[in-house]
Amino acid sequence: MADNENFFDRVYEVVRCVPKGRVTSYGAIAKYLGAARSARMVGWAMNVSHGKEEVPAHRVVNRKGLLTGKFHFDGTNLMQQLLENEGIPIQNNQVVDFDKYFWDPAKELN
Repeated sequence: MADNENFFDRVYEVVRCVPKGRVTSYGAIAKYLGAARSARMVGWAMNVSHGKEEVPAHRVVNRKGLLTGKFHFDGTNLMQQLLENEGIPIQNNQVVDFDKYFWDPAKELN
């Protein structure tokens, strides 16, 4: 379990860097951390991130911009509301103009 906890902590460090008004993907985080095939594990980290200090999990979506993690937020539309409050347009549970709002940690943190 310690390896997972360490990986999850590294995921949270990246997610804390995602700027307000931008989103990233599970896969982009996994790739940045050198674990390109571990997008699902990044998702698990996001699922248990609630209550962690300042982890803006709402800014992490799937590779197509879908709000696949929305069911892990209190309230039916909380994830969408948080993103819209940051100026990110959502339609049918998906970020509109995903490429415009996408933040790639491999480009931004290197």
